[in-house]
Amino acid sequence: MSVDFEALAVEAESAVSTASDFAQLDAVRVRFLGKKGTITTLAETIRSLPTEERPLFGQRLNALRQAVTAAIENRKAFLEAETDAAAFAALDVSLPGNIPNVGTLHPLTQILDRAVCICRRLGFALATGPCVETEFHCFDALNTPADHPARNEQDTFYFHNGRLLRTHTSSVQVRVMEKNNPPLRIIAPGPAFRRDEIDATHSAQFHQLEGLYVNRKVSVADLKGTLDFFFRELLGTGAELRFRPHFFPFTEPSFEIDVRASGLGDRERWLEMGGCGMVDPAVFDAINKSRSDQAFDPEEWSGFAFGIGLDRLAMVLFGIPDIRFLAANDLRMLRQFAV
Repeated sequence: MSVDFEALAVEAESAVSTASDFAQLDAVRVRFLGKKGTITTLAETIRSLPTEERPLFGQRLNALRQAVTAAIENRKAFLEAETDAAAFAALDVSLPGNIPNVGTLHPLTQILDRAVCICRRLGFALATGPCVETEFHCFDALNTPADHPARNEQDTFYFHNGRLLRTHTSSVQVRVMEKNNPPLRIIAPGPAFRRDEIDATHSAQFHQLEGLYVNRKVSVADLKGTLDFFFRELLGTGAELRFRPHFFPFTEPSFEIDVRASGLGDRERWLEMGGCGMVDPAVFDAINKSRSDQAFDPEEWSGFAFGIGLDRLAMVLFGIPDIRFLAANDLRMLRQFAV
């Protein structure tokens, strides 16, 4: 069988080199290398050749196939380079680039992280609890009488089934004591909800950092030393702490925590940061009744608790004048405190 392989090679090279786009190049591939292409058809004729002619014919056919394949690949690369060059031709490299928006931590998250780190150094473990609570965990177990104003529907968000949005994270303390034996040292950060009139210093949702320490012979000195260290670490060594007598149904004695710190803008004004006190024995009695044992015998165990408003801490530390700014998610405000 007489086949002019040189003429086929020239024909294929000419067809490949004149293909001006990918569609024409693919048509050339099909013409020579497709299932019914010239080279494929020639390959099918090998079986009809005399035995002594087959090796040479096969060698020349394979060489032609490889040459056509290489030419197609080279032309494809050339067309891709042309396409890329055309795409970049209109690109003005002198134009300023787009600066990516990098996320940052919200001021409340920053305060929470710093507060938790300080408390962990003091040996406190992190505890969490549900935001939807029972009256027992939110009020009854904390020695809050039925006629207390906090239990009024005008102050608390109730559901139709009698449950409520927790008014403080102290409910987490109750749940921890129900499931664990003393001694305990835990903090419970999280949101709380009250029907407050929304203004520059009040919100229907705010954030608390609750702390509880139960052990033998815990005293007010332990409470004062813990909170003094906490606020000095958070606000600076120049921070001054003051305990002002107050009343809470779940602690006795009870105190409001006032702080005056250098660098907070107003050095002459004491700022209320939260409440604290020694755990009332009535709370231990309620826990024992719920557990059906005497694990928290008030004759053996004592403790202190504190609750600190994280929103107010953020306002003081970052100089934010309105608590509503923390929930508005205005990037112009939040970017000022990016870390």
